[in-house]
Amino acid sequence: MDKLRSTWPDQVQILATELHNLLIIRDRDWHKLKSQSGRRAAELLAAALVQLTQGGNHSDVAALTNQALGWIKGELKDPGCPHH
Repeated sequence: MDKLRSTWPDQVQILATELHNLLIIRDRDWHKLKSQSGRRAAELLAAALVQLTQGGNHSDVAALTNQALGWIKGELKDPGCPHH
């Protein structure tokens, strides 16, 4: 894993993590943003980028990417909150 990590420029992992942190839909904003497909897709793609640059499992990267594509294509939608 360390060998894989060293293939990325020094700041890539830091910047990818910062981007992901900016795109995360937090609890406070969940109801407002959860149905925005572009926002959900961006969050998932950023998570995949973090996994990829940190030597994560390729099947996890693919799963995150495929889920993001589902939001982009309109195949995935907000299921709503079961307690509302």
